[in-house]
Amino acid sequence: MANKNKGYERKIKTREELIEAIGPRPRKKKVIMCHGTFDLVHPGHIRHLMYAKSKADILIASLTSDPHIKKADYRPFVPQDLRAMNLAALEMVDYVIVDGNETPLENLAAIQPDFFAKGYEYGKEGLHPKTQEEVNVLDSYGGEVLFTPGDVVYSSSFVIENNPPNLTAEKLQILMKGEGVTFDDLKNALLSMNGVRVHVVGDTIVDTYTYCTLIGGMTKTPTFSLRYDQHKDYVGGAGIVAKHLCKAGASVRFTTVLGDDELKNYVLKDLQEYGVQCNAVIDPTRPTTQKNVFTASNYRMLKVDKLDNRSISDKILKKFKESIASSEEDIIVFSDFRHGIFNQRTISDMIAAIPEKILKVADSQVASRWGNILDFQNFDLITPNEKEARFSLGDQDSTVRPLAMDLFIKSKCKLLILKLGERGSITYRAPSPEARSFFILDSFTKNVVDAVGSGDAYLSYASLAFFKTENSVIASILGAMAAAAACENEGNIPVSPDDVMKKIQKFEKEIRYE
Repeated sequence: MANKNKGYERKIKTREELIEAIGPRPRKKKVIMCHGTFDLVHPGHIRHLMYAKSKADILIASLTSDPHIKKADYRPFVPQDLRAMNLAALEMVDYVIVDGNETPLENLAAIQPDFFAKGYEYGKEGLHPKTQEEVNVLDSYGGEVLFTPGDVVYSSSFVIENNPPNLTAEKLQILMKGEGVTFDDLKNALLSMNGVRVHVVGDTIVDTYTYCTLIGGMTKTPTFSLRYDQHKDYVGGAGIVAKHLCKAGASVRFTTVLGDDELKNYVLKDLQEYGVQCNAVIDPTRPTTQKNVFTASNYRMLKVDKLDNRSISDKILKKFKESIASSEEDIIVFSDFRHGIFNQRTISDMIAAIPEKILKVADSQVASRWGNILDFQNFDLITPNEKEARFSLGDQDSTVRPLAMDLFIKSKCKLLILKLGERGSITYRAPSPEARSFFILDSFTKNVVDAVGSGDAYLSYASLAFFKTENSVIASILGAMAAAAACENEGNIPVSPDDVMKKIQKFEKEIRYE
């Protein structure tokens, strides 16, 4: 962590720094060590630390690193650097260490504290085998285990699950600081998207919102009676991906299939108005896909879909392959909604047609159909949601972090952004000495009006940012901010750079306490 000499951050040490600071045994000053997750520091933790400090001269707080927290889903709630800062800010704590191992055994053997403090619950019903392992290490050099008196439970889980505090800004700050990313970097990346060339390939969906008034029910059957008021149409599916990209400043070509009907005319006109170059293959044997939601008094009463999910014909597939092979763009995006374009018969042929040295992005947003993001192997970026990840892996039970890691490995992608809805997102990348394998972002949404299409906004801005910066953190943050902006409007409306810039500026002010 940078700037360790400033304020309480000087307390945060590596193992080698800590051993040098306290010296070898026997020491003039007694050392006591506590270890835990400390996911959310609460009064139970404070009492535990106060008791430990009363038994020695120097208190070391050791915390479990993020990769080894597996006892609950969507955890840790607070990332390790922020947890370390929280402990270092406490006057009673002299040093903090983030333990990169699964257990504290290795650090106990190396640091050799005089005492190791454990919570009351670890000793009241006999020693757990893992606690016994810790005792054995302490016995090997003459250390001693102390159990905190009292019956306070020191877990953060209840607080986190029932009334989690909003730490979105703090988590963003610690991530950006640890990765060397500034708000100017975010702004510059946003402004740099203008002119990036993108080829979007995928299913067009017309999202229709039909607004009605409930005027009663039938007396003989349980049927609602609705009066039609008005309707609004929005180009969705891969079409809104193309529109988001255009709105962000990209030059976009869009290859899709449409029926020979009035909705086709609406789609072509709408895309032209947004500046999308639409390469539409017309299939007179199928309708243009439409999903119509009937709403009364802000309640969604019914959804009626007009579609044909048959695979595209060989003739149409040939046109798609020719369009893909002719790509001279910087990025190609396969936006899969499983309405005929992408399936087991077509995907391999279309992937094989992609020219070399083009950034490959894939997204599988399948609401009611079967789709598999693992069909898109060796892509530079994939952005599925949790449901899609679980389906593709056949895994209903794993917590999110190992689920994401498994998908990252099996997809052989360079960057995985797993969207978690209101819980934010988790990004996996190849680890290096400078970067760990994953990081988590909270959702930046303050007021959800309509979450439909937020994943498309995430995909669009993350793709452009990743191409321009090759920085997974910048790509994830800008994608998440675009998704938040999309959630705050009803209907599939493209997110503008101004919308994202306002989000950046808002969090910049919040973090700087302006």
